[in-house]
Amino acid sequence: MDKGRYSIIFSSLTGNTKILAETIRAVLPAENCDYYGVPETQELHSEILYIGFWTDKGNADNATLELLSKLRGKKVFLFGTAGFGGSVAYFQKILDHVKQSVDPSNTVVGEYMCQGKMPQSVRDRYMKMKAQPEHPANIDALIENFDRALSHPDEDDLERLRKIILG
Repeated sequence: MDKGRYSIIFSSLTGNTKILAETIRAVLPAENCDYYGVPETQELHSEILYIGFWTDKGNADNATLELLSKLRGKKVFLFGTAGFGGSVAYFQKILDHVKQSVDPSNTVVGEYMCQGKMPQSVRDRYMKMKAQPEHPANIDALIENFDRALSHPDEDDLERLRKIILG
């Protein structure tokens, strides 16, 4: 991966994507970082933009999608987290949706996704649904996924990201 000037721009609702952003920042040369933080409208002049998002209904969050739609002629590395996980195919489907918002003048130079923990309110909602006589057939699977996600992003997730970044 190009180790020139870079920016890390990320949106993180629950802190999961911020953990990925911090991991990227820790392995790249600090003196080459032009910007680190939330999506803003400022002009980004870095050689590569590491753009992180949280997953909202199978796509990146709105702030990230808006940023991606404005970029032209950039090298972009996409990274994100999703509450539902365990499937490379599911993560790829999300990344494919996100890439639809990237203008063709940009080059996606890399991508990474992993599972991320969800707020306790999600599990509480699932438990209320389960208590109903007519609950969804997959409610137990949703609860199991929530519980599995609690440890993510974990050290294995972060090590995979480090290896991709250092490539």
